[in-house]
This record gives sequence, structure tokens and C-alpha cells, in this order.
Amino acid sequence: MDIRKDRNIRVMGIVNLTDDSFFEGSRLLGPDGLTAPGLFLSRIDQMLSEGADILDLGACSTRPGSDSVSEEVEWHRLEPALMLIARERPGLSLSIDTFRPGIVTRAFDVIGRFMVNDVSGGSTLMWRLVGELGLEYVAMHTRGTPKDMLSLTDYDDVVAAVESFFGEISETAEANGVRDWILDPGFGFAKTVSQNWRLLDGLAAFKRFGKPVLAGLSRKSFLYKPLGLTPADVLPATCAANLVALRNGADILRVHDVAAARQTIEVYRKAISA
Repeated sequence: MDIRKDRNIRVMGIVNLTDDSFFEGSRLLGPDGLTAPGLFLSRIDQMLSEGADILDLGACSTRPGSDSVSEEVEWHRLEPALMLIARERPGLSLSIDTFRPGIVTRAFDVIGRFMVNDVSGGSTLMWRLVGELGLEYVAMHTRGTPKDMLSLTDYDDVVAAVESFFGEISETAEANGVRDWILDPGFGFAKTVSQNWRLLDGLAAFKRFGKPVLAGLSRKSFLYKPLGLTPADVLPATCAANLVALRNGADILRVHDVAAARQTIEVYRKAISA
């Protein structure tokens, strides 16, 4: 596999417009359940100053086991944030974390082009819409909804199972005219703790698809549960896992902590050039 040492590595900063994201420190809603403008702008400005390349806005929690809010509630949270960006911070590189085509259509009408970060792996309607609008698309491996997720415990080789999934995704993308798509193996989704570690070790296998590989490891349960910690306590473990991901070919780190991710990338660059 070709893992170029000089490849472009990007940082995607997580911006949670939810009231139940698993990492409490990342939530940006006010007491009224709406985006808090000052807090929101302060957070995205901080992320940008620390080196975020992409801001990933999510208004419907997709953590495993969560109940999805309605599309109207999701839009009620997201629209004010998009309006603020359009008015106060135009031209940002944005991703919207949603599995709903209706949200994509509404967001496109407000801000134009953005990246769609879809944890569902893509419905027929979503694939068609992304192709028609010419949007960049993040396809994540999972099985079922966050609320009712099917595990991969029946697979002996999790890397082979996920690789097969992306073989089908590649064909679907081609059929719908989606040229710019990103591969997300779905750490923490439909996998046991040991399968997550096996997937991280085998990340290089996905380079064969010739698409950027996104690693979403930040503060996840397969990091904190074995250590007997909480999401708030595992920034060091997240940095260590991100370093492994970079070694194995990750092109995008999706993180809560942008400055720490940038330091991790610098350490990686130093290590491979030594």
C-alpha cells in the first residue's frame, strides 16, 4: 500500500450542536436548546486558530445507543449556526454530520457547497442527492441505526468485513456520479473493543481504494473503557491512537481537540523524517 510520507493530512474539528453528545465538553447549545451564538463563534474561531481545516457541524447525536431527534429539531438547531457562518464567517470549509437528505438540501440552500458526513453509509436518496449537488461525501461503515446497531461479532476478520463494505460503496459512488468521497471505517460503531483495535492496526488496507481515509477516534469508548476512565480523561490516549492512525495512513483526523491533533501530526512528521 502506498502511504505517502508527504501526503496532505487534515484536521476536522467536531462542533456539536446537541444536548447529548457523549463528550459533554463539546456541546454548544444554550439553555433554550438553540445554538448559543457567542459560544459557537468562539469555539469555531478557537478551532480555526489552532489549525482546523474542516469544521464538522452535527445537530443530531449519532453516538451508539442514542435516539435520533426529528429532522425538524435537527434543522432548528443547525440553521442558526449556518446563518451565523454565512453572515460572520463566510468561506469556511464545512462538513455537516447528518444522515438526512432533507437536511443536506436545506443546508445547501443556506451556505452552498459543503462536505456531507453520513454515519449511515448512505441511503439511495442521499447518494443521488450528493451526486446531483456535486458534494464531497464521507461514507462511514456501520450496521443499522445508532439506536439499534448490529455488531460485527460474527466476523473473524473485521478488516476484511469493512473492506468488503467499501468495495460496495465504491461501486455505489461510481453509479451515482460521486467522485469525491472519503472512507471512514467507523471506529466505535458496530465493533467490539478488540475489533476497533484490530481495525486501527489494519487501517492501511483501505488505501487500496485511492480515497482519503478518515479516523474518528477522539475520546471514544474503546479508548476510555479499558482504562476505567471517562471521555473527559482520555486526550492522551486519543493522541496516541491518532499517531497510530497516521502511521497506518489516515489522511483526516476527526477530533474534539484541534491543537492536540496538530501536535500529533507534527510529531508524526518528525518521526518519519528522522
